Amino acid sequence: MSKATLESLIGATAYDDHGDKIGKVKQIYIDNSSGSPTWAAVSTGMFSHDSLVPLAGAEHQADDDTLKLHVDKEQVKSAPHLDDGGRISAQSEQELFKHYHVDPRAAGWNTYGRQQIRPGDESPMTHGNPAQARHTDDSMVRSEEQLRVDTETEEVGTARLRKYVVTEEQTFKVPVTHEEVHIEREPITGDRTGRTTIGEDEREVTLHADQVHVQKEAVPVERVRLAVDEVTDEQTVSDTVRKERVETEGVDDRRRREP
Repeated sequence: MSKATLESLIGATAYDDHGDKIGKVKQIYIDNSSGSPTWAAVSTGMFSHDSLVPLAGAEHQADDDTLKLHVDKEQVKSAPHLDDGGRISAQSEQELFKHYHVDPRAAGWNTYGRQQIRPGDESPMTHGNPAQARHTDDSMVRSEEQLRVDTETEEVGTARLRKYVVTEEQTFKVPVTHEEVHIEREPITGDRTGRTTIGEDEREVTLHADQVHVQKEAVPVERVRLAVDEVTDEQTVSDTVRKERVETEGVDDRRRREP
């Protein structure tokens, strides 16, 4: 990509992956190590800070002066802003890579080739405002493993509801009535001159009593179901992780390098 073509991106209108307008391109940042354009500073509003967007996967339409980026507009709004006087530090760049989910090994925009970096030039090559140059140095990335713990629901057993029949004895006291006979005597007074006969005689009275009869009837008395409760508990898990450590040779530890 020639310098003139790269400079033609300045002022182009940037759009996101869905065709939504993001803003005007104000600055292009080039990686000093690879010479590939990597980031673009886009003005998203009159009173807003310039937002950095990745150029990886971008499509430049020179005819209508547009630049389609492989990002979402909401990502651009929430992207980390430049600090350190407009420079991109190594730490800030790693945060940008993580925010946009960009692989640092494939972050260069090589559609038009790479730029030639002048040997010994301390300032990284940029197009746009020279004050917003990126500070790079020879560095390495130290990595370490991190534990990611999640949970997965699985079957651990079953529960069933079963009913069976048992026999028990119940006792009730039921009030009952019966008839009994007793003798009632009533003296005869007054005129007793009537004729009477002496002999045998008998009378009969029918007696009654309540009889208790027991019947059985099945009736519903209760509805029973299985209910599952979710109980929160804690389990302690542990595992080993690997970390990379850095050591130096031939370096005076008393000297501090400028950031």
